[in-house]
Amino acid sequence: MSEGDTVHHAARRIDAALAGRVPEQILTPQPRHALDRWPERLAGRAVRGAEARGKHLLVRFAGDLTLHSHLRMTGAWGVYERGRRWQRAPRRAWLVVRAGECEVVQFDGPVLELVGDPRLRSDRRIAGLGPDVVGERFDAALFLARLRATAPARPIGDALLDQRIVAGIGNVWKAESCFAVGLDPWRPVGELSDEEALAVVEFAHRHMTRAARAGRIARPREVYKRAGQRCLRCGTTIRACGQGENNRITFWCPGCQR
Repeated sequence: MSEGDTVHHAARRIDAALAGRVPEQILTPQPRHALDRWPERLAGRAVRGAEARGKHLLVRFAGDLTLHSHLRMTGAWGVYERGRRWQRAPRRAWLVVRAGECEVVQFDGPVLELVGDPRLRSDRRIAGLGPDVVGERFDAALFLARLRATAPARPIGDALLDQRIVAGIGNVWKAESCFAVGLDPWRPVGELSDEEALAVVEFAHRHMTRAARAGRIARPREVYKRAGQRCLRCGTTIRACGQGENNRITFWCPGCQR
């Protein structure tokens, strides 16, 4: 699943390509959108900008209309120069927006919808999000308050994936942030001090904000998908196991994460 830094990185590129422009062409090749008339509804409307909210990406148009996407496990956004080959096959495109020399393409859905801004403001998927871990306005105090409101027996690794507690962290950053501060992802929330809880989310905030600018090259890879290999810090074998209701795989070092 795409994580907050990936979505923010895409939003920055889309904003640079489209903000202030009226697209010359909008295409919706995906059959499920054939009757939605998005090209007609958006014709002549300037793009106000693009932004991310956690793992949600919003492309805003004049007239209080917004394209809302969530990439989940399969989707991706691409920004290309006109005529440049896309990184995915054209048949996988759900949306194509052309403005000037740029093409903005959304591939493989699975959540893509055009909504009015009043409806979007009351959408519980967005209105109910916790503080966004990416960006300068991260509210650590609100994160801590929401974390303390969850079940004390809940493992911190599972809590970090709850977008109502903190928005944007996914499996990669959960694993790497817990490892970076030496925190066992299986520790119950009720056993953590405020300092321990803040340390893990502050690491995620700092490094995800950097990755949102630089791209995936800025991501650490100390434990994620390294099960069975030796920890680079202490030499213990890294483990992996499903965690939480969704059984998301957690990677950690039992030797140096306590």
